[in-house]
Amino acid sequence: MTSPAHPRARRRALAGGLAALGLSVGMIMTDGASSANAATWPTANGSQAVTATIKLSGTKDYGMKRLYGSGDLGTGGQSEDQDPILDLAAGTVLKNVIIGAPAADGIHCEGSCTLQNVWWEDVGEDAATFRGSSSSNVYTVSGGGAKEASDKVFQFNGAGTLNVSNFAVQNFGKLVRSCGNCKTQYKRTINLNTIEATYKGGALVGINTNYGDSATLKKITIVGDSSKKIVPCQKYIGNNTGAEPPKNGSGPDGTYCKYASSDITYK
Repeated sequence: MTSPAHPRARRRALAGGLAALGLSVGMIMTDGASSANAATWPTANGSQAVTATIKLSGTKDYGMKRLYGSGDLGTGGQSEDQDPILDLAAGTVLKNVIIGAPAADGIHCEGSCTLQNVWWEDVGEDAATFRGSSSSNVYTVSGGGAKEASDKVFQFNGAGTLNVSNFAVQNFGKLVRSCGNCKTQYKRTINLNTIEATYKGGALVGINTNYGDSATLKKITIVGDSSKKIVPCQKYIGNNTGAEPPKNGSGPDGTYCKYASSDITYK
């Protein structure tokens, strides 16, 4: 896949410099440029086919290489049983990588992890899945972006806290979903800060009120959604039986969905 060309050379140059910082042009540009094309995806520094899940620990910097699935990881479908391109042991820091297509089940974090400046060009089953049973787990997504996610971008199956900041998302189902029907359920805390979401999209976050989940939203920019169809915070009643969880309302309430109207800007 190739990154979309941008008509302004100055913006292209700026985008290249910002990519290393995990920022998009649209998050900081103030020159009146069209917000509909705000987020700029980085150009890959080479590509690598991945035929079997790569297991990582420690710190890994891919230098903006594109990884994409091939062989058993190359179906590009939505099966719930796919393996990931990358599997991160607890404590892993992953930097500067593009997940191309096919993307299989993206990235798995087996415990606390940091994803810094990670970009998904065409999300497969999910972009990243956060696992692990400890309530002290902290999963951090800093910078980067994801697009073409027919369902979820981030699947939060484990326990603990997920922090997503300076992130761009386009054409998605849900940005973050606290698992609605996992066999083992937990209380989960989700924090979204400085997010640029471009329509089409279903919801920024989905949480389970009956398990005590909460989501805090700050500095959210929603682009191209004049009818306000993207739900900032959708509440559900989760279960551990595998059944489809029913919705339980939406909108700020100070307990489960924590944000004010001033935290969301429409462009």
